Amino acid sequence: MAFFSFIDPALNFVFGPLLNLPSLWVVIIMSFLISLIIVVIYKYATNQSLMKQLKDEIKALQKQMKELKSEPEKAMAVQKQAMQTNMKYMMQSMKATLITFIPIIILFGWLQAHLAYAPLLPGEEFNVYVTLEEGAKGNITINVPDGITALGEKTKKVDNGQVVFKMKGDAKEYSAPPLEFVFGDKTYSKNVIITNEKTYEPPLSQFKDSPVKSVLLGNKSETMLNLFGWKIGWLGTYIIFALIFSMLLRKVMKVY
Repeated sequence: MAFFSFIDPALNFVFGPLLNLPSLWVVIIMSFLISLIIVVIYKYATNQSLMKQLKDEIKALQKQMKELKSEPEKAMAVQKQAMQTNMKYMMQSMKATLITFIPIIILFGWLQAHLAYAPLLPGEEFNVYVTLEEGAKGNITINVPDGITALGEKTKKVDNGQVVFKMKGDAKEYSAPPLEFVFGDKTYSKNVIITNEKTYEPPLSQFKDSPVKSVLLGNKSETMLNLFGWKIGWLGTYIIFALIFSMLLRKVMKVY
């Protein structure tokens, strides 16, 4: 997400109004728009006459393979031909895939930045989990910027490799200064965003070659769909609706 942060303002200008809707509707609308973009590019970036010819050939070869079940040698020859035709089909579609790849990844980054987790809300308590390397001992101290209140002790003893701090704060982006955790002679920083809007700081920050391994904010994962107890986040929900929209759009637009 940070890699594409330089274009966040443009994406927020175009798609930001959608964030006023319920999260499920945001995913449904975005899955339709992305599917439409992919299908349109696929239609005009490929030779549709050739694609139809190859697809019809693949279907005919598959039918032959079923009819030749009792003749393995002939079936194998047809299967080989079907694989070659399928490879031609895939190569023809590669151009459209390459064209759409980067824009789709950017849009996925925007969705991940706004819909994967619930925001930390102003005035509501949240936890911050500090995980340390196995065997780490000592005390860890938290320094909070103005606007955030630490609930409970600011200095805690490391217990079983993890320390949990509870806090709450006012609506603000806390990055200068951020939350700070002091362990031994080192200080570790973690930015925090507290807001009523659909945005948040990436909850997990990891540290290499350090006794403090990670700092995790207590943002809750967002559930878009609940199918008989199976809780599905934004990505799974997107995949479900994108498959439906893609099949419908291909039929309507006669894309092969």
